[in-house]
Amino acid sequence: MAEQVTTAKATARTVRVAARKVRLVVDLIRGKSVNEAFAILKFTPRGASADVEKVLKSAVANAENNFDLDRADLVVSEAFANEGPTLKRFRPRAKGSASPINKRTSHITVVVSEK
Repeated sequence: MAEQVTTAKATARTVRVAARKVRLVVDLIRGKSVNEAFAILKFTPRGASADVEKVLKSAVANAENNFDLDRADLVVSEAFANEGPTLKRFRPRAKGSASPINKRTSHITVVVSEK
């Protein structure tokens, strides 16, 4: 007999927000129930909260559709943001010089599991 799967995962790769900014949002929802996490993300005034909400929505959909888990029992068991590839750009400065600009990206991962 096959084991019962109790976790589902979703990842958004190369999101154009720095990982340290995403971590501030992700830390708020880790360990919370899914409904509570959605409420927190809805009222968090940070740009990254929309991206994290999208990933959470995807993880919940994966849990419901792929593994037949009940949404009411789901908890955000893991949530983290790793650094993605950095886009390196240059800004012209005085006297013909240039200074670098790093446009950072991140990989956002959310894992939901049953209580």
